[in-house]
Amino acid sequence: MGDESKGESQSQSQSLLNKKSILYGRSKSHAYDELRVFRRWLKWMCVDQSDTLSTVLSWFVFIIFAIVVPCLSHFLLACAECDANHDRPYDNVVQLSLSGVAALSFICLTGFVKKFGLRRFLFLDKLCDESETVRKCYMEELNRSLKILFIFVLPCFAAESIYKIWWYSSGGTQIPFLGNVIVSDIVACLLELSSWLYRTTVFFLLCVLFRLICYLQILRLRDFAQIFHIDSDVETVLTEHLRIRRHLRIISHRYRRFILLALVFVTASQFASLLMTTRSTADLHIYKSGELALCSLSLLAGLLILLRSAVRITHKAQAVTCLAAKWHVCATIDSFEAVEGETPPISQIASNQVFPVTSEGSSDADDVGDEEDELDNTKFVHSYAYSTISFQKRQALVTYFEHNRAGITLYGFMLDRSYLHTIFGMELALVLWLLGKTIASIA
Repeated sequence: MGDESKGESQSQSQSLLNKKSILYGRSKSHAYDELRVFRRWLKWMCVDQSDTLSTVLSWFVFIIFAIVVPCLSHFLLACAECDANHDRPYDNVVQLSLSGVAALSFICLTGFVKKFGLRRFLFLDKLCDESETVRKCYMEELNRSLKILFIFVLPCFAAESIYKIWWYSSGGTQIPFLGNVIVSDIVACLLELSSWLYRTTVFFLLCVLFRLICYLQILRLRDFAQIFHIDSDVETVLTEHLRIRRHLRIISHRYRRFILLALVFVTASQFASLLMTTRSTADLHIYKSGELALCSLSLLAGLLILLRSAVRITHKAQAVTCLAAKWHVCATIDSFEAVEGETPPISQIASNQVFPVTSEGSSDADDVGDEEDELDNTKFVHSYAYSTISFQKRQALVTYFEHNRAGITLYGFMLDRSYLHTIFGMELALVLWLLGKTIASIA
């Protein structure tokens, strides 16, 4: 009997360990899940690392197109004895900038996928706890994210292709390693274009994925706003808000290094570009500085995607405080009207004559358009007059929202509009300082 009970206890403990390992293990995707199209595109972009072979191929492609080809392009394929139109004085800034942000994006994406898995990284394992509206809208945005990626990548790639084809077809270089000039030019042009496409795609991919994850939190906040339109208790509201804050903290912790380093890389790239183009001997002809301008435009577009997504989710998260305060005021007004009876006092009649209350379907609502949503609007909250939530509980909840503002943080600093103003001020001060040095040296 003792051996049987000991064996049963061991089997039970083993089953509990197996359950814990399943619970805390990495969430994997099967071949026919909702990520099959997304994984297929990741394989085509050579950034999928779902197995050993894909990981080896991904690192091989990264080394070739992010390190080897840019080095060969700068040191071996540069035109040393060509005319002034085919000279590339800003090629070092272009190659270092693109390779730097591509290496940063690839290493961060590799770490995310290796540590969390693609499903956990995109919060797909948490969708089972969300409403049907959130799940449907998020899957639509997931399928649309690849289109957004191509909207940013393809125009830049088309402009770069036009420049490279002109540069090689007009006799910009003669590469002797293949013996044939035409074949050499074609191979070199294809390698440079592939390197440009790969580096910009990897950078924009991580930026678009951050935008996608922030969009999921916006959907959750919009769904959370519906709590104030039903007879909910304070515990339900507080629990849901704490869950959203926890997810925002997870996103901030995962992306804070990438956002900070991307900001440093882009700032350094723009500083170097400005330093080289403001020299007295600088030639700003379109044939020479066009590629530098295209590189700067690509980096700034990716950085704006990151900052705009972070600021937007922070704005929506902080709009909950305004919504809760409005809900508290409307509930207080309704509770006083319920106590005083249906006959309004004379002061209320006079105030209605001075400040008439318009209906929600008035022309003012039409003028606003799509700028208002469930979180940020100017409509009254139809609360319940006989709600079980007391005035003290509502006041405590509003006070909690005022002192616990949620949003995307960067090492403790909230990424809101004031933070963007600070970044803009620092960048402007840097530009003005550099221009002052340049003008002083010319004088």
